[in-house]
Amino acid sequence: MSFAASVLTLYPEMFPGALGVSLAGRALETGTWSLETVQIRDFASDRHRTVDDTPAGGGAGMVMRADVLAKAIDHASPPGDPRPRLLMSPRGKPLTQARVRELAAGPGAVIVCGRFEGVDQRVIEARGLEEVSVGDFILSGGEPAALVLLDAVVRLLPGVMGNAVSGEEESFENGLLEHPHYTRPQEFEGRQIPEVLTSGNHKKIAAWRRAEAEKLTQERRPDLPGALPQPLVK
Repeated sequence: MSFAASVLTLYPEMFPGALGVSLAGRALETGTWSLETVQIRDFASDRHRTVDDTPAGGGAGMVMRADVLAKAIDHASPPGDPRPRLLMSPRGKPLTQARVRELAAGPGAVIVCGRFEGVDQRVIEARGLEEVSVGDFILSGGEPAALVLLDAVVRLLPGVMGNAVSGEEESFENGLLEHPHYTRPQEFEGRQIPEVLTSGNHKKIAAWRRAEAEKLTQERRPDLPGALPQPLVK
């Protein structure tokens, strides 16, 4: 069974976007995964197809209405649909490689792309939306975040990457950032490929790559589980 993605959005023309080319695009063409877009505005009941209203309690901006969004979710994800319901949101749990792998191993996902100031909390609770963040920054809407999430998931689907090992030796897979990479030419502007990488000694190469990964992780992301412990200061 292929991975089935349903994206609820006010801008379905943003999809597949980058997901229609390269590895994800080929996988989409061959049916490894499928993409459905649902126009949230189609579920508005008034002649203006209104999807938002002023925030209760006052304040700037507009809020997506619970009743309209609930109808769209119920259409895309009827009772019995096993797919998780995700809401792309800056206040959500940070997306991790572990969560990406969980999603890739599942039947798909229903992804809600918020707009304006946010989504009525009641529909989040009533429809069991899992809020997911792709970083500590604000986007104009959930669509770019949904594209990021789907790209991360699709590349892990069986057969998408030519070499499955590629997905096992990347940043975050083992709690570490990935080691540096090199290729020809042997010399570039006076900089040489590290000698160990051309030695043919696979044990030494593996040790070098591990040490470099640990060093980079400690320098740039000491919060990751693979980072070396900080020395005790007396």
